[in-house]
Amino acid sequence: MATKPEEVVRGTGRATALRWLIPALVLLGWLVIGGVAGPFAGKLSSVSTNSNSAFLPASAESTRVNDLLSDFEDTDFLPAIVIAERTSGITPQDLAFLSQATAPLAGTEGFGPQFSPPIRSDDGQAAQLIVPISTDGEPADTTEKLRDALANPPDGLTVTVTGPAGQVADLGEAFGGIDGLLLLVAGTVVIAILIVVYRSPILPFVVVISAVFALSLASGAVYFLTKQGALELNGQSQGILFILVFGAATDYALLLVSRFREELITTGDTYDALRIAWRSTIEPVAASAGTVIAGVLCLLLSDLNSNRSLGPVAALGIAASFLASMTFLPAALALLGRAAFWPMRPRFTPDADVEGGSTHRFWRRIADAVAARPRTIWIGTLIILLVGAAFAPTFRADGVASTDYFLGTVESVQGADIQARHFDAGSGSPTWIITDQQSAAAVTDAVRGVDGVANAQVLQQGGTPVVRDGKVAVEVTLTDNAESLAAQDTVERIRDVVHPIPGADALVGGTSAVDLDTRTTAIHDRNLIIPVVLLVVLAILILLLRSVVAPVLLLATTVVSFAATIGVSSLLFDGPFGFPGADPVVPLFAFVFLVALGIDYNIFLMTRVREESRIHGTRDGMIRGLTATGGVITSAGVVLAATFAALAVIPLLFLAQVAFLVAFGVLVDALVVRTLLVPALTIDIGRRVWWPSTLSRDRPKSTD
Repeated sequence: MATKPEEVVRGTGRATALRWLIPALVLLGWLVIGGVAGPFAGKLSSVSTNSNSAFLPASAESTRVNDLLSDFEDTDFLPAIVIAERTSGITPQDLAFLSQATAPLAGTEGFGPQFSPPIRSDDGQAAQLIVPISTDGEPADTTEKLRDALANPPDGLTVTVTGPAGQVADLGEAFGGIDGLLLLVAGTVVIAILIVVYRSPILPFVVVISAVFALSLASGAVYFLTKQGALELNGQSQGILFILVFGAATDYALLLVSRFREELITTGDTYDALRIAWRSTIEPVAASAGTVIAGVLCLLLSDLNSNRSLGPVAALGIAASFLASMTFLPAALALLGRAAFWPMRPRFTPDADVEGGSTHRFWRRIADAVAARPRTIWIGTLIILLVGAAFAPTFRADGVASTDYFLGTVESVQGADIQARHFDAGSGSPTWIITDQQSAAAVTDAVRGVDGVANAQVLQQGGTPVVRDGKVAVEVTLTDNAESLAAQDTVERIRDVVHPIPGADALVGGTSAVDLDTRTTAIHDRNLIIPVVLLVVLAILILLLRSVVAPVLLLATTVVSFAATIGVSSLLFDGPFGFPGADPVVPLFAFVFLVALGIDYNIFLMTRVREESRIHGTRDGMIRGLTATGGVITSAGVVLAATFAALAVIPLLFLAQVAFLVAFGVLVDALVVRTLLVPALTIDIGRRVWWPSTLSRDRPKSTD
């Protein structure tokens, strides 16, 4: 008997040791992950591709033309179009400068062996020359070398580099801020918000470190898969990955920390409080992460490689956020204990009314107000959302010109404008037609009569048509800039006239055709994937809530919220923002993220409501659930909206539009739909909302 106390002491000692040893080992493991995988976050740009042609399926007409064109032309080069303008007239000295500045580059690394001579425009005010830029290596860096060589023109001469190579360089410069500026802005915003939420200088940095480790893990996985050829990464996906990881990791952390703080008040032992909080949080966070992962993986159905690759990229980001939030963060909290909340440490008060805190009192008043007049509130809220949704059909998402991709002025767009003033704007970036040799004349004659075509001729060598396997290539110069919507319309007209020619078997490709096929494929993806996402999310909600009515209700409110977001955005994009339109993929990405992330908050709410409803009934369960989760979900919504808004620091139209749509939509979901619409509808419907589960029939265990 004398040894029992010693055994108890030894057992207690071992338990105490494990309480710090296990968390310490977990932290050490994440330090290793961060050290090994972290550097890859800065290397993702080196494996990303930003060319539209790389993202089209092999079945696309322009892709087939590009494959066949390699038999006629060296397709390993992009044209960089050097445009010089002097309104008083191009001088011989100007032409000499263009030749002398570019000649030393010919045949050097990244450049083609021969450059075209400078060609003066008919009005004498401009000149242009074509410089082939190799697609191997870094064409953006090569184009910058060309720009540097032309950096000191004669006084009064304006020189710009445009064309496909110029646009690639400008895109590379725009995406250059992803590795540094975007993370800096997102991290600063998150820390500032969390300091306000937690009123602590310690906890926000712990949460952000958790997000940084999640980003390290996700970046390492994405880099490896991209390097192996399993993924096609572009700058857009990279930016979304960074923001999604920061936002999701912070959201999951907020839920865990909030529950931990509650438990610290009623539980004296810090380790026990953390264990209870973790067990209560793991299910809704896992369900939330699983829903988002399932939603983004629907992008695998896309025909565009860029869309399809975003699915697993985003899924890896969410999985890494979940792992870091549910392992690193609990380990850090276990070691810090109550000190994590310094100077507002929660005190152990076993008889305290947790729901009596200031935050909970505020949300209790809101919950009581909703419960007092549920039908009035949900009808009024729904009407407001439907007014916004009424403008959704006016949202223009049929595509924009490549030159409209940028916010602000860039050199490739300036050059394209100068070229359009003095030359056939499509010169230097021709449209190509691969057709049967016997039909070449008929195809060429038909194309010359198409509105928007400046010239069409069969590719020749030494005065003789180049023939490969009975095929010839017809080079078509358009009157409009090859990267404009007008040029895409011309390509459609060309296809309409050459496809019906008997025996021609004509295929139309080139820069404008690539942009057209990308836009057409994006529209197809949007129409296919949106319904699939709805079905997948609905199935997950049914399994999670073990109900049919509640999931349909949640999904319907999220769709209405999305429609209202699109409607309001349409008014702002066409009005104050002055956007020229949107790419078809913009509403697709916004829908996938808003539905997946918007459902997140409803999952956080409704899992707690279901838990409370089993004891207190649906009405009181909703009041208690909204009271308990109101503060944390609202904080999570604000953080996620702020992190997505950080995407706007990248000066690209696509990212700015996605940033606004997701940020605005998340706020609508967190502040309106989850706060008013869903609670009011749930209370009005009553326990039937849980049909057909037994909860829709059973009486609550308590009526307090």
